[in-house]
Amino acid sequence: MSATKLFSPFEIGSLKLQNRIVIAPMCQYSASDGEMTDWHLIHLGNLALSGAGILTIEATAVTSEGRISYGDVGLYSDACQRAMDRVLTGIRRWSDMPIAVQLGHAGRKASSEIPWKGGHQIAPDAAGGWKTVAPSSIPFREHYDHPNALDKAGLERIRAAFGDAARRAAELGIDAVQIHGAHGYLLHQFMSPLSNERTDEYGGSLENRLRFPLEVFDTVREAFPSDKPVTMRLSGTDWAEGGWDVEQTIRFASALEARGCAAIHVSSGGLAHHQQIAVGPSYQVPLARAVKQAVKITVIAVGLITEFEQAEAILTTGDADLVAIARAILYDPRWPWHAAAHFGETVQAADQYLRCQPRQFRHLFEHKAQ
Repeated sequence: MSATKLFSPFEIGSLKLQNRIVIAPMCQYSASDGEMTDWHLIHLGNLALSGAGILTIEATAVTSEGRISYGDVGLYSDACQRAMDRVLTGIRRWSDMPIAVQLGHAGRKASSEIPWKGGHQIAPDAAGGWKTVAPSSIPFREHYDHPNALDKAGLERIRAAFGDAARRAAELGIDAVQIHGAHGYLLHQFMSPLSNERTDEYGGSLENRLRFPLEVFDTVREAFPSDKPVTMRLSGTDWAEGGWDVEQTIRFASALEARGCAAIHVSSGGLAHHQQIAVGPSYQVPLARAVKQAVKITVIAVGLITEFEQAEAILTTGDADLVAIARAILYDPRWPWHAAAHFGETVQAADQYLRCQPRQFRHLFEHKAQ
């Protein structure tokens, strides 16, 4: 029996997690034409040996133009699927950690340069760039190219692409799908009045602004095996006046719950370039707490959760059911090991690493007989 919440087992539907540490999706901008490379095998393989409860593959585009950048992973072609299969096969040979994938479309924030080269938008006629699409022809920044407003045919094409990517994920044996509805990408753009000025049934009222994201959820839920969870990541607020806020997030979370969503992962921001974020430890946890109080499904907190006691407190106070670690686990890929040692818990480790167990933590590693 675990003495902590952090290392107690948890179930998301039928998916069993050994502990409550979620590795959040983190873009690596290292794909080639949407196809995973050796970097992903190294990067994800490393994290799959960390002892966390579940690993989430980075934002994976459902169409080529839905990639954030030319370096983003996709799951929109046979070639993309084969490349991901190669990576997953390598990981699964050495790790039985559950693996989820985040499916998304960048909308008006697509066609961007990779972060270490500035991250600016690349013009449609420049190398590495393409024309973007969005709910309305409103660019993310005034000097960016104006996206094409999606017509009904465009909406249907993207809905179908989400379904196709979910089917490919199922064929790859992926354990869960997370739909990306946060950080200012396409589905978030439909939700926020700052980016959605449509006058049809997909704009205006909250009910209308939620229509397309809910249609996408329904499409993915139908395409992915019914015994595996489909979850969604949301921005709890735009951090900008007149934008998306926590009250609207709660309404959306309740609608998702009614449709069979298994979990809500609560992040924030990313839609408005003029956002004013009060960044600090656990700065997004109050958003997760508000959603947790409104729904019965699993809620995941994320955002500058870096300390072991901090993570445990989020769970023991009932602010969330799971905690997601992102940049902290890039900095310390053995964060779950160190957290387990701190609390006197056990964590799963590969046989090849058993000899590194420190003397003062003789019961840290759980050995699985081969």
